[in-house]
Amino acid sequence: MSYQIAARRQVLSNEMLDAYRGIAASTIGHLGEQGYLRGIRPLFNDIRMVGNVVTVKVFSPAGSVIREALLLSEPGDVLVIECVGDDECACWGELRTLAGLIKGLAGVVVAGAVTDVSALRLHRLPIFCRGVSAFTTRSMGEAGEVNQPIKVGEIRVQPGDLAIGDDDGVFILTAQRAHELLSGLLAKEQMDQARRDEFMQKLKARRLW
Repeated sequence: MSYQIAARRQVLSNEMLDAYRGIAASTIGHLGEQGYLRGIRPLFNDIRMVGNVVTVKVFSPAGSVIREALLLSEPGDVLVIECVGDDECACWGELRTLAGLIKGLAGVVVAGAVTDVSALRLHRLPIFCRGVSAFTTRSMGEAGEVNQPIKVGEIRVQPGDLAIGDDDGVFILTAQRAHELLSGLLAKEQMDQARRDEFMQKLKARRLW
């Protein structure tokens, strides 16, 4: 099997991506579960990710295709990696994290395992995954895909989708859905902030009483 690599795709404007930077994953979750990546968890706390999706499909234990995805990615992109085969075979670790930081990635989503956890937490590139493993992929063969449709659980992910992640999890939105939801999400964030401020004032008054 040889690599299947397509060109990077960005459907949403940078202005649209910026509009989502203040929107929490749970705010999207209030409107439904469409695009929610079940079982994908943040690797550490105080994590935030918004970016254009570059898709990768890894056929464990061959992980070399991730290098190709890193080479064609641009600052602000999010690698979303589908791991086919052994789900205990980690495809992402410290060296790829350092390469991702050099490229300016906004984050990485691994539908599988990662390794070098202490270093990943130290470097702070936003990473979301299913688990952790000391057993890893290696450079072998030319199996893998970049910027082809993938699946994370039941969610179909396309290159050029929008990835949003924080401490509560990850959503993947198509460009169309991102446009449809934006005004309602901004309104809910504003309403929630007003209620938060109101509650904090009441809590402060109670403590002073």
